[in-house]
Amino acid sequence: MKSVIPVELPNQSYEIAIAPGGLDFLGTWMQGLGLGQRVLLVSNPPIFEHYGERAIASLTQAGFVVSPCLLPEGEQHKNLASIQQIYDAALAHHLERSSCMVALGGGVIGDMTGFAAATWLRGLAFVQVPTSLLAMVDASVGGKTGVNHPQGKNLIGAFHQPRLVVIDPDVLNTLPEREFRAGMAEVIKYGIIWDADLFEQLDAAPRVDQLQALSPELLQTILTRSCQAKAEVVSQDEKEAGVRALLNYGHTIGHAIESLTGYSLVNHGEAVAVGMVAAGAIALTHNLWDETANTRQTQLIEKAGLPTQIPSAVRVDDILPVLQSDKKVKDGKVRFVLPTKIGAATITSQVEMTTLRPLLQTLVAS
Repeated sequence: MKSVIPVELPNQSYEIAIAPGGLDFLGTWMQGLGLGQRVLLVSNPPIFEHYGERAIASLTQAGFVVSPCLLPEGEQHKNLASIQQIYDAALAHHLERSSCMVALGGGVIGDMTGFAAATWLRGLAFVQVPTSLLAMVDASVGGKTGVNHPQGKNLIGAFHQPRLVVIDPDVLNTLPEREFRAGMAEVIKYGIIWDADLFEQLDAAPRVDQLQALSPELLQTILTRSCQAKAEVVSQDEKEAGVRALLNYGHTIGHAIESLTGYSLVNHGEAVAVGMVAAGAIALTHNLWDETANTRQTQLIEKAGLPTQIPSAVRVDDILPVLQSDKKVKDGKVRFVLPTKIGAATITSQVEMTTLRPLLQTLVAS
């Protein structure tokens, strides 16, 4: 069964295609995009070992000339040195302005490929083929691309929308359980900020901490409703001038935790989970939502097998200055996304750093 979700934008709309076995139709679906023959397939060795040959076979059968570019695995390699590798491959394989880059991998590969495509020859087309749950429901949709700076996550980047997103749920079968749980953090995020019915379905499920525990129907719901939520938000606000900032729920403190732990102790989804718990606690102290909603959020995060406490290795006094360098700072004030009820949230700059410190201290693991 194939589901197609449109992302409606003023300059370049595109589709998210969700279909089991969809990887084998990648080339066919790209044929209608009016692209040139040359394709640079960007991936990392573990993903390429599983799915590289299938992707290349699909593209080759559709008439594309494919060259692979393999980057080291891991968030610690999401930097300008890796972008240079993509540029070098683009030059070596004679990519032209009509050429295309294809990102086959998780969010790190997708972000870097998109940024390289946005900047090589002043902009090439690119296609997202996400292989992790986190990338499927979040990173592959919306056109945010970029790399990390030593002082903060995703500080270098550009908005560059993909021409197509191909989601094949079958590839999740090789996803490590920890990475699946990381993706569930972003799914829970949509339930909190946008889609109360999605939250209720997750809340009612016996288990949501591993792929095998989900029914095919619930997995389809998770993918389609998450992508639909992201598409609706991005269609309203492509470049984060307003409502799109809601998608940063849990990310403000989460990014600080990632940065302070060198992108190695916790992964992105785990950091976002802790960030959502912190945001819920802040909302509670500001009387934006009630104790029942806050408890339900924490319990669902725990049911997904995700952490709810700041790692003991992180000092709260180190978090506060990192927040000041966050992309979402405006007029010197940190903007927080805070929930108002299950299914809705607001953006505020009224959180005082003096009150934030003791609150965060209560969330540090002992």
